[in-house]
Amino acid sequence: MIRVLVAEDMQILRDTLIAVLDLEDDLEVVAQAASGDTVVAAAVATRPDVAVVDIDLPGMDGLTAAALLRERLPGCRVLVLTALAVPRNLRRALGVQVAGFLGKDVPSPDLIEAVRRVAGGERVIDPRLAVAALEVPPSPLSPREAEILKHYADGRDAADIAADLHLSYGTVRNYLASAVTKLGARNRVDAIRIAVQGGWL
Repeated sequence: MIRVLVAEDMQILRDTLIAVLDLEDDLEVVAQAASGDTVVAAAVATRPDVAVVDIDLPGMDGLTAAALLRERLPGCRVLVLTALAVPRNLRRALGVQVAGFLGKDVPSPDLIEAVRRVAGGERVIDPRLAVAALEVPPSPLSPREAEILKHYADGRDAADIAADLHLSYGTVRNYLASAVTKLGARNRVDAIRIAVQGGWL
C-alpha cells in the first residue's frame, strides 16, 4: 500500500484529489494539509511514501515545504502538482530534488500512475515543461544585477539596497540601469516583468 499526503489549499480540489487517489486499491491518503507550514508536521505524524504538494500554498510555499520535508523525512518523495507550471518553478523544484512535477491539468489516470512511479523511486516530470525549461535562454544579467533587481522587485529602494549590500547609492543605480538596458526594458518595473517571465529572477 502506497501512503499519500495531499497538500492543497483549495478544499474542493483537495477533496477531489483525495477521492480520486483513495479509489485505487494500492493507494491510501493518510494525511492532508491546507497550508505549507503544516505539511512537515502532518508528514512526520503519518509517514507517507509520497506527498502530493501544490506550489502556491499559504503560510509557506510548497517548494520550501518540500525542501524541509526532504530534510526531516527523506523517505517521503514529493510530487509537485501545480497550476504554476512554468520553467522557473520547475527549475526551483529540481533544485530541492522533488521526485515529480506535473501541471494540475494532468488527467487523473496520469496522476495516479505518477504517484505509483514516484513511490517506486522514479522521477516524473511533465515533458512539455522539461522542454520549455531547456529552451529558456541564459540570463543576460550578471549575478549582481540579478541580485539588485530582485531586491528592487521586493519593494526595496536603491538607498536601502545600497546600505544592505555595502555599495554606494550610485553603484546600485548603475546596476539597475544596466539591467534595464540588457533586458531591453522600458523601465525598472518592465525589467522585473521581463526577468520574471524569462525565469531569471
